[in-house]
Amino acid sequence: MMKPIRILFLLAIMLLSMLPQAAYAEGTIIPGINIGVSTSDNPESVSTSLQIISLLTVLTLAPSILILMTCFTRIVVVLGFVRNALALQQMPPTQVLIGLALFMTLFVMYPTLTQVNDTALQPYLTGQLSQTDALELAALPFKQFMAKQTREQDLRLFLDFRNTPMPNSVEEIPLSTLVPAYTISELKTAFQIGFMIFIPFLIIDMVVASVLMSMGMMMLPPVMISMPFKVLLFVMVDGWYLVVKSLLVGYQ
Repeated sequence: MMKPIRILFLLAIMLLSMLPQAAYAEGTIIPGINIGVSTSDNPESVSTSLQIISLLTVLTLAPSILILMTCFTRIVVVLGFVRNALALQQMPPTQVLIGLALFMTLFVMYPTLTQVNDTALQPYLTGQLSQTDALELAALPFKQFMAKQTREQDLRLFLDFRNTPMPNSVEEIPLSTLVPAYTISELKTAFQIGFMIFIPFLIIDMVVASVLMSMGMMMLPPVMISMPFKVLLFVMVDGWYLVVKSLLVGYQ
């Protein structure tokens, strides 16, 4: 049984090896791909190439910009705390939580993105602003948003590390200092919200564990008994509404 299969396999390899020779014999043009650096006498082509490289660089950094300069970090961390507090490992799925966090991020950041579009993007596309001026104007709304949510202690930590005095305005704060300060402030706030979420579910675990111990059922995992009660409590108080409302109110 194996011998015919080997013969067919060898015939297939022989046919594939003969295809390039047949194409060359018939004069078929085979396209090639060249990647390299060449000289150019046209400055516009060089400028276009540099713009494409800059655009690709921005696209590679887009996930980091989304995570560290928007409200995405706080939202996704809090949603993760909710799932862990309910002791549900895969429900809701991670894709659902990430999708909800993305759309909530767009909802919260809509005024900031609109301001960036009106003051920086559209004037740049119409040629009214240079690339440098457009980037500076685009960074200002994000600075105002992040500075509103950043604690002074966190911002001073990075300023003191560079021996820089506290700026007089938001415009003077560099992004290299504001972004990490904003990130640790968001993480602290998210963990505070997560702690408040864990308290009622921790009480349910303690009550269920005490009842099982008193009944002598020490071998029965308390998580199996407490999880339905956690889900029931979460549904009765409309937990998703309360969690989302608390996240949105935090950015007013």
